[in-house]
Amino acid sequence: MTQLEKVMYTAKTHTTGGRADGVARSDDGRLDVRLSPPGQPGDGTNPEQLFAAGYSACFIGAIKAVAGKMKVTLPAGLAVDAEVDLGPIPNAYGIAARLNVSMPGMDRAQAQAVLDAAHQVCPYSNATRGNIDVAIKLV
Repeated sequence: MTQLEKVMYTAKTHTTGGRADGVARSDDGRLDVRLSPPGQPGDGTNPEQLFAAGYSACFIGAIKAVAGKMKVTLPAGLAVDAEVDLGPIPNAYGIAARLNVSMPGMDRAQAQAVLDAAHQVCPYSNATRGNIDVAIKLV
């Protein structure tokens, strides 16, 4: 297991109720969401949607960081469409993730090099590597 060299930030939330009619709030009040089971009626989000949003936002940050180091200009239309699957695995449940990255107008080889480098530095990629199926695709 890799240990952090230094803690740069700690996110803190308080959650009650879980997937079914739950609520999650951050200690700073910036996050206040209702939870509902995936695929079921309800007015809340679910952990898979939150993971998809977090991973895609983090991955864009990693793209920007490595592009800066590589002296590569990113297109204004940079976007990530994330998909997170939930399903059974032997004796439990698991997730899988797909990140479909759009870098319109960028040279494909250069864009792929940026994505490959971003996947090595993104905290979500490092947390999931070897634990779940992750596919990152340039679209």
